Amino acid sequence: MSLNEQARAVLDKLAGAPALEELTVFEARRAQWGFLAFQSEPEPVARVAHLYVPGPTADLPARIYYPDGDGPFPAIVFLHGSGWVTCNLDVYDVALRALANATGHAVFAVNYQKAPEHPFPVPLDDSYAAAAWLFEHAADVDVDPARIGVMGDSAGGNLAAAVALRARGALDLAFQVLVAPALDVDFTTPSYVEHATGYALSAATMRWFWSHYLGSAPVTGAAAPLRADVAGLPPTFVAVAGHDPVRDDGTRYAAKLADAGVPVRLRSFDGTIHPFVLMDGVLDEYRALLGELATWLAEAGDR
Repeated sequence: MSLNEQARAVLDKLAGAPALEELTVFEARRAQWGFLAFQSEPEPVARVAHLYVPGPTADLPARIYYPDGDGPFPAIVFLHGSGWVTCNLDVYDVALRALANATGHAVFAVNYQKAPEHPFPVPLDDSYAAAAWLFEHAADVDVDPARIGVMGDSAGGNLAAAVALRARGALDLAFQVLVAPALDVDFTTPSYVEHATGYALSAATMRWFWSHYLGSAPVTGAAAPLRADVAGLPPTFVAVAGHDPVRDDGTRYAAKLADAGVPVRLRSFDGTIHPFVLMDGVLDEYRALLGELATWLAEAGDR
């Protein structure tokens, strides 16, 4: 399917911007604030709790976005996209508010430490520690520990998948939601070849992100979940963008989960580009995803 008109208009606006891999890490982090120009106004939620949770090496800034209603709430541990290098909770505030309101879940978002200062496994260790903290302290924050799942987009989708893998036998995750996840260091897939340049996220940028995240670490299933044994994972929703270098990571992972007997739903937004979660003001796909996700979560909660 060809690019839809909204996505093409976004790419026209982005034309001429420097590639992230041509910038310093500091410059790349500053450039990511540009996503705010493509977002809608932040929705009101019932309340937002700001807190710090203990990580293995540092206290981690976190927020809980509460929807209207009475608790204890089902909850989503949300791990934001970043290439493991950039972004933070402020960049994701609009998306997180909308997620809480649409799904009726408390959204627990953690600002894990970033590479290259903190390469693999630090972002994963931080993310897992935050998820474990929520299970341990669920009653304190008005959350139902029997209905906690994990979600992330892009590099956050990688971390969400890796948290779910590590959680087997330790944390009883109710579900995982992976949105445009980057799940393997394989730059030869059709989606990487077909969308190497010109679609908001390039293959070269992904190589830059992966090099910072991995550092000198070997590629294992913990870093690249497509290489892991996926048996015994919770029900999974995978969403991919049609014009995205990492599209095939998501579709291949969904197929691998299905082959392992994991209940999985794959949703492809064929006409759009990788960062649609952060562009709800100009792209329709994130709001469409939220509607479908609300329905799926209600069904998953009945299993």
